[in-house]
Amino acid sequence: MSSKDNLKAAFTGESMANRTYLAFAKKADEEGYPQIAKLFRAAAAAETVHALNHLQRMGGIGTTMDNLKDAIDGETYEFTKMYPEFIEEAKTEEDKRALWSFEVANKVERIHAMLYEKALEEIGNNKEVDYYVCSVCGHTIEGEPEGNCPICGAAASKFNKID
Repeated sequence: MSSKDNLKAAFTGESMANRTYLAFAKKADEEGYPQIAKLFRAAAAAETVHALNHLQRMGGIGTTMDNLKDAIDGETYEFTKMYPEFIEEAKTEEDKRALWSFEVANKVERIHAMLYEKALEEIGNNKEVDYYVCSVCGHTIEGEPEGNCPICGAAASKFNKID
């Protein structure tokens, strides 16, 4: 394997560690262990530093226009190929928990691709838009939510404004 391959593998591992440690921190908070939660969040922040260093050194960050195009390609792959295959496998295995997770992610990835396409079309006009994300399924919208999430049915109060 080359150093670039190793950087990609390290980026993947560090990225996964970040998300895992944040989930662990949330659980520790829920169980009444704030100091342990803080430690998990600190480690997650360090893993983010590592991941971003690896991504930068493997040439994974381009111009904003290039990054939007890459994001569109990645999201399109997820909702046209990756998640449909995962959904079919989960149906075959009758794994309802995995099926729900894959189906909502698939719907949201299509929306992400559309939002990126819109941003690419409007690049440079600097129009300010607020984004909100459903904390249950990840549905992402422009502007404040009105009513329940159309993807998972969660209440509008479950949406978080992204700064």
